[in-house]
Amino acid sequence: MSVFSVLTGRRKKSRGILKEALLLLPNLVRLLIALVRDSRVPTAEKALLVGTITYIVSPFDFLPDVIPFLGQIDDLYLAALVILRLLSRTDAEVLNQHWDGPGNLAAIVDRIATAARFILPGRVSRVLLGRVVIAPKIQGGVLVSPGLDSDTARK
Repeated sequence: MSVFSVLTGRRKKSRGILKEALLLLPNLVRLLIALVRDSRVPTAEKALLVGTITYIVSPFDFLPDVIPFLGQIDDLYLAALVILRLLSRTDAEVLNQHWDGPGNLAAIVDRIATAARFILPGRVSRVLLGRVVIAPKIQGGVLVSPGLDSDTARK
């Protein structure tokens, strides 16, 4: 199996994951709004939440929302990165209390962040990740951010 066919397979799988995840975008926005209002969320994190909500509702961003699919994927990716950051800096119960979507919030946003990296242009993905300074975690003995896998971190 060639590298090209492996990447094509990952890309197709990622598109499927993200198509399903787009249905959760309203749930994610409601979560972000609820977290802004929650007194248990640190003030500095609230500023990032407000910026993320603004980015999502604005039609003018890195990939304008008029571009089908990709225009919403960058919004979804940013929301996932911010929630992953918040999960590392706030009690997960605070987020779960406000989550009205189906399934495990942490698992969902982790899948979104991973899948989006295969779909978004590399520069857009890196810029959005750079805008959200994510608290590092240990994975496989390597210090990485939740938006990166250990193979990417080693390069």
